[in-house]
Amino acid sequence: MLLRPEQRQKLDATDDKEFYSFPRFVTHVDEGFIQQLTDLYRDRLQPNMRILDMMSSWVSHLPEEMQFAHVEGHGLNAEELARNPRLDRYFVHDLNKNPCLPLPDRDFDAVLNCVSVQYLQYPEAVFSEIHRVLKPGGVAIISFSNRMFFQKAIQAWRDASEAARVELVKSYFSSVAGFTTPEVIVRQSPIPTFLQWFGAAGGDPFYAVISYREVA
Repeated sequence: MLLRPEQRQKLDATDDKEFYSFPRFVTHVDEGFIQQLTDLYRDRLQPNMRILDMMSSWVSHLPEEMQFAHVEGHGLNAEELARNPRLDRYFVHDLNKNPCLPLPDRDFDAVLNCVSVQYLQYPEAVFSEIHRVLKPGGVAIISFSNRMFFQKAIQAWRDASEAARVELVKSYFSSVAGFTTPEVIVRQSPIPTFLQWFGAAGGDPFYAVISYREVA
């Protein structure tokens, strides 16, 4: 499914680099979400992998006890990326201006994207790049909750229900030939939605969509 032009629009159409020009040393999801994500990484990643942490920040949520051959960070704020202790190298790059990653083909065992997929205006192109930089058999893990910078999320995401957002991410994978059928992990919150927005403990729902680059 290709997004229509209006579905790619943001309420705040100013340059994303301006919006992210100052660092935000905060976590954008609660501890329950972070623990679930770290557990998922622990389950799906292996030591000595080469990892691309796409649209990263000052934290990566990787299991502390796991050592990797290389962790490459990408984002829009160099100061945040410089604070991330898990990154061996990082680069600043605006995917909404240029979805092409300045990275070699088949270079990574895993590509991770945490709570940022909602900001991609050309996700089909970006997911094609994810496929390109993954090694055959490599895994892509896209995780998200119901929080966002509302003014910077694309219309297709803003207008969708949480269940529809899962389908949206699945469609991004399906738009690229060579990904396996996406797997979905959902852990909905027992906390009422209005309490989630007030930061109630355990309130953030957890969603992950996982796919692998086909070997053949």
